[in-house]
Amino acid sequence: MTIRSLAEVGIRLEKAVLALPPEPDSAPARYERYEAMAIAILDSEHMEWPDGVLEAFLLQRLAIKRTELSLKD
Repeated sequence: MTIRSLAEVGIRLEKAVLALPPEPDSAPARYERYEAMAIAILDSEHMEWPDGVLEAFLLQRLAIKRTELSLKD
């Protein structure tokens, strides 16, 4: 595992969300897409990472996305 490979996971997350049609019309709907794609990535790749690393990275990305979308916890 390297920082580069975690960055690649972040890129895959962004691309997966952008590939979903149609564009969501609200910030909560957009966040739900990120959450769903993060779960899909975690489900498919968790065995390739040390325990908790991928989950922690994706949770951090989701927290950042919540802030970017001005969503409250």
